[in-house]
Amino acid sequence: MMKKIRCPGSATIINAIATGFGSAFGIGLDIQCEARTIGEGIRCSNDVGASTDLMDLCVEKVFERYEIDVNDFGLEIKTKSSLPMASGLSSSSASSNAVVAISSKIISEEFGLKPLTDMEIINLAIDASIEAGVTITGSFDDATASYFGGVVVTDNKNREFIIREAMDDYNILVYMPNFHSKSGDSDVNRMRVLAPLVETAFEFAKNKDYFKALNLNGLIYASALGFDSGIAIDALQAGAIASGLSGTGSSFVAVCDENSCDDIKDAWSSLEGRVIETEVDNNGCTFL
Repeated sequence: MMKKIRCPGSATIINAIATGFGSAFGIGLDIQCEARTIGEGIRCSNDVGASTDLMDLCVEKVFERYEIDVNDFGLEIKTKSSLPMASGLSSSSASSNAVVAISSKIISEEFGLKPLTDMEIINLAIDASIEAGVTITGSFDDATASYFGGVVVTDNKNREFIIREAMDDYNILVYMPNFHSKSGDSDVNRMRVLAPLVETAFEFAKNKDYFKALNLNGLIYASALGFDSGIAIDALQAGAIASGLSGTGSSFVAVCDENSCDDIKDAWSSLEGRVIETEVDNNGCTFL
């Protein structure tokens, strides 16, 4: 048996590290995952040469959930990505979602077992990400924006939705500098000092004023983490609807319309790195 799935990344509206409450929306950059049955064991690989520890752990958790012995049944899983790794665009959430979802689908069909629900898949993926040390808060906002698409506002501590809805279609530009920033390595105490300011930004998100929330959150976290907030301000000056640091960096996102995209690209053209064009994703994880 062979299956394919794609899971999108997400961009940050509110980073949950400071307060435990977050918000994110799906973007068109994704991880595509192909899985097939083998005689025994777990074999994982990816196209970016990254460690497969998180992938392995995701599959192991699905095997444990279904009480499947790796000596009696196996999966080979490969991923390829248009989503930059360690960039603040939820690559870990997209990968863990994809691997858990495809593993559970194959096993449930192969053995005639009850499929995992959407939330069971998400929670297993989050548990694996926490155990692997790739997330600080569990990233319930990133995980659900990736899995369902659209925009979410979340209570990450309790893994509960405050808002979950489709987002209007916008063009998204991503500035990707020539370095990475792993979420698990970030200075949590430094970010939490700014919690009162993040709470103000979160009030905007709860009231569905997503772009004010994104702008303010981006400025706060860029300051805390030592990124150049001028990158976002340049995009806003060039006509972006919103712009800010995504996750704990290193990428910045700009929400734009057709009239402003070229001007924003021009504003970012002197920066070292690259600019990626994509769009809002309202589809989430989808079997191909």
